[in-house]
Amino acid sequence: MRDKYGVAHDKYCYPDSDVLINLLDIRDSNLLDEAEAEFTAERYRTYEPSQSELLDFSFEHLRQLHRHLFQDLFAWAGETRDVDISKGDTRFCTWTRIEPEAKKLFRSIPALADCHDKNDVIYKVADLFCELNLLHPFREGNGRVLRFFFEELLYSLGYDVSWPQISQQDWIDANIAGVNLDLSLIIVIFEQAITEL
Repeated sequence: MRDKYGVAHDKYCYPDSDVLINLLDIRDSNLLDEAEAEFTAERYRTYEPSQSELLDFSFEHLRQLHRHLFQDLFAWAGETRDVDISKGDTRFCTWTRIEPEAKKLFRSIPALADCHDKNDVIYKVADLFCELNLLHPFREGNGRVLRFFFEELLYSLGYDVSWPQISQQDWIDANIAGVNLDLSLIIVIFEQAITEL
């Protein structure tokens, strides 16, 4: 069995398995990965944004986006996890601290309106992206929902986002570097992704 998040087994998984309990009752991890990709792509395609101001980009909105993307797959879509998880040597935020830490992070979003140029925006959103990734508030789907959230957020700031075609390992490496306070790799990704509208 693969153990993607270092928890071996928890209440989110089928007994004696690391496959997440899902609404489709898929018990094979590869089939579940395929279903996730298809369902979330369709939910992404049909999403109609309602956010227009920076104050709209709250933790509740992140939860709503997660619910929207994963509603076909998980009964807990949009709910914060209540188990501790890690990936490799990276331990994500202890589940009891998710809400208070999220409040601190989301309070910083309105200050993005004070950014004076694209480089300033890139640095600040790269830093926020790394912090929110370390929060990892959901049991599954954190990377997808974060990219979705930042696309909306940056659009409200006057930028379009087209994520560069990079490997999953490059994403992981950039996020691990961010955990270690090195934003350079994630900044490069945002530099490639962001264009002014």
